Amino acid sequence: MCVFQIQSCIPKSMQIFCHELHEKGGQAWLVGGCVRDLCLGVKPADWDVEVYGLDPQILQQILQGLGQCEWVGKKFGVFKLWYQSMCIDVSIPRKEYKASKGHKGFTVELCPNASPKQAVLRRDFTINAMMYDPLTNILLDFHGGQKDLERKALRHVSLAFAEDPLRPLRAMQFAARFDLTLNGGTASLCRKLLPEANTLPESRVWQEWRKWCFSSYPSNGLRALRNMGWLALYPELEVLRGCPQHAVWHPEGDVWKHTGLVVDAMAKLCRTRGVRADEQVVLMLAALCHDLGKPKTTLVASDNSIQAPKHAEEGVESARSFLKRVAVPRSIIKQVLPLVAEHVVHFSSVVSYRNVANLAYRLEPANVMLWEMLTEADACGCAPLPPSRPALAWLECAQGLDAVFSRVKPIVTGRMLLEWGMKGSPQVGQVLKEAYKAQMAGEFKDKDSAYIWFQQKGVAIK
Repeated sequence: MCVFQIQSCIPKSMQIFCHELHEKGGQAWLVGGCVRDLCLGVKPADWDVEVYGLDPQILQQILQGLGQCEWVGKKFGVFKLWYQSMCIDVSIPRKEYKASKGHKGFTVELCPNASPKQAVLRRDFTINAMMYDPLTNILLDFHGGQKDLERKALRHVSLAFAEDPLRPLRAMQFAARFDLTLNGGTASLCRKLLPEANTLPESRVWQEWRKWCFSSYPSNGLRALRNMGWLALYPELEVLRGCPQHAVWHPEGDVWKHTGLVVDAMAKLCRTRGVRADEQVVLMLAALCHDLGKPKTTLVASDNSIQAPKHAEEGVESARSFLKRVAVPRSIIKQVLPLVAEHVVHFSSVVSYRNVANLAYRLEPANVMLWEMLTEADACGCAPLPPSRPALAWLECAQGLDAVFSRVKPIVTGRMLLEWGMKGSPQVGQVLKEAYKAQMAGEFKDKDSAYIWFQQKGVAIK
């Protein structure tokens, strides 16, 4: 995208904001991800502005006069400003010096009078090192970020890249989000940072993996991890490489290849189905983890075919280990694990009221809709076999049971038991549990048949 096209994408309020700073003696440059996104023709989700020529205290006073302002990072000279319905991250140019190991082991010097060429040296990748002045329509690109975007290359700006162990994980999610290939020299620098990986805060690790969950090319991120040696941090994923599969059902190759195809298929399904953000995180992690049990269970049968019996159940603990390793919140883990455990049940069971109802029960807090999407992505990860929806009949049955998003509602309630003559006591809870089990087993399907069941068995439950 040329600079004049970029200019047309800048909100009027941003131009006014930059003009206000110019009138006060500062120069405001759009920097980082928002310039990258503008060059890609994408509306930025976040706006980052770097202000030159103004000391921090003076800049703070100016910003406070323009809107609600918080100095959120005094060490780094970063402000957050709410201005005309926009949330803007405003920063001062700075220099950083490596003082100790880890992502936070830096001494920071604020340099409001630094040159843009000096300031961009602390940026991680060339695609994030461009600067744009919306008042003069000048784009600064000292390190070839535009060309790297065009040729889909992810390349570091300077050797200072190797001072921050978070950057390899950023490389992983950038490769996945923007369909980029990691530069060989950058991969080598990432490899040198491996010994410092354990210094990263869990929250930052999860933040990068969460961004991976919203990528369009997630397998690119996995390849980047492999190419820079960081796959070693995730043994649950590393063992997928070279793990064989039955050639008839999996002509695509080993489990690593299959997993890459499945996560790409899931990313596409999430886009086309318009799932919620929280659902997409669960689905992408389930797609990534669904076959983690295969390395433990794969064997060669007597007919020389390759099998992986009970790999879904065996994969639960490996999935739990990986998800904890990347600091996934517990509420998400609780949804991913039952999806992993049940992702092949449609191959071993027939579609029936009983089987679908019990599946919906076992899946909670996930649900049949998420499960059916996982089975579809799994089937789509077997190229050149055609895409399919092998569990669609299960979803349709669940729709008839009103069990797509939750388990089947219990027919028997406590109020019913009281109406049928039971006295309020701890026995009521026991009867309700047994009644739900009987309902799941198909012993009754409505209130009338439930009453018959109660007369025959319910009153005898102690």
